[in-house]
Amino acid sequence: MITNSEAGTTDAENVQKALAVLREATDVEVASTSNPGELDGVLHRRGGRRVVVAGGDGSIHAVVAALHRRQELKDTVVGLIPLGTGNDFARGLDIPLDPEEAARLVIEGEVRPVDLLVDCVGEVVVNNVHVGVGAQASRKAHKWKKRLGNVRLGRLGYPIGAALAAVNPPFVRLRVEVDGQEVADFAHPVLMVAVGNGPNVGGGTAITPEANPEDGKVDVMISYAIGPFARVGYAFKFRKGEHHEREDVRYVRGSSVSISGQTFYCSADGEVYGPERHRTWHVERGAYSMVLPR
Repeated sequence: MITNSEAGTTDAENVQKALAVLREATDVEVASTSNPGELDGVLHRRGGRRVVVAGGDGSIHAVVAALHRRQELKDTVVGLIPLGTGNDFARGLDIPLDPEEAARLVIEGEVRPVDLLVDCVGEVVVNNVHVGVGAQASRKAHKWKKRLGNVRLGRLGYPIGAALAAVNPPFVRLRVEVDGQEVADFAHPVLMVAVGNGPNVGGGTAITPEANPEDGKVDVMISYAIGPFARVGYAFKFRKGEHHEREDVRYVRGSSVSISGQTFYCSADGEVYGPERHRTWHVERGAYSMVLPR
């Protein structure tokens, strides 16, 4: 079990609850890591053992990225005990958010292959990457999560970040291609583009509602809701997970995605990077295996 050595008291208590369940069934080594070097050392000595990640979206991203970099991902079975602020990847796969239930799943669940997004510089996306107002919201949410501290209050960072981004949203002109076909051009500015392996961001908001990490496809959502009234309507539908049905939203699926154009930031699995002018992603189908509900 890989844990975050900087986790708070609540996370430590939940880790112990999960461990109690796991140790009834098997031997468990707990390794706390705080940086990529420590994580590499843990993975180096794991042998053929199952890897259980006790953490949130950032933690599962870090472990999967490290295994991918080490070229060990294909032969690894990963379990997840969701302990993060949003736990969006876990939600999309119906992994229980209760630590004891999640631990039972690690023991009793079904091992199945899941997909991974890999970009043009070799970085991975486990769950979702988005551009535009969503990335701006993530940038602001990240600052508020740090200010608010603990996990429970940290969840308020998401709605605060979204509200601040909505006041002055960035409109960018982008060219988006899916499987080599142009689905958005520079003629019309966009509010946001989401590229989803999983459906959820921001603590359970379905940004790409039909995305499924087991189907070998990536879902792409492009919103053109840039007018003030359009944004209000879009936000209302967004909260209900029905925004992709609007006329000013385009929703397509494919195996590869390219975004280029004006300077933009990306939020990938909660980590923001940029500014960028061009980025591509492709699906690696069945890149690794996870323990999932039967």
